[in-house]
Amino acid sequence: MLYAAIALFAVAAVLGLIILLKWLSKNDASKGVIYSHGIIAATALVLIIVYALQNPAHYPQLSIILFVLGALGGFYLFFNNLKSNARPIGIAFVHALIAVAGFVTLLIFAFA
Repeated sequence: MLYAAIALFAVAAVLGLIILLKWLSKNDASKGVIYSHGIIAATALVLIIVYALQNPAHYPQLSIILFVLGALGGFYLFFNNLKSNARPIGIAFVHALIAVAGFVTLLIFAFA
């Protein structure tokens, strides 16, 4: 389950990078990429939470906290973009940095 979450987060990261690169080039990312990014990342987060519930003595607590914070930023970006088609690049970078930190801490937890 943990390795499936890692794989899903890696796919979500690639999709997120595609979105960010589109925004930086002043283009719109396709809705399919945007929705896929969110759904895949949310699925991975649910897998990690289920893992934590099944292993309450040993789970990636810091990763979960960082991914939840990243998800909150993602929700803000998604709904802000839906409402006004705005692209707040600064918030997108913070969202990405938090998600990358969560991913790195998850990798350290899984492989260290």
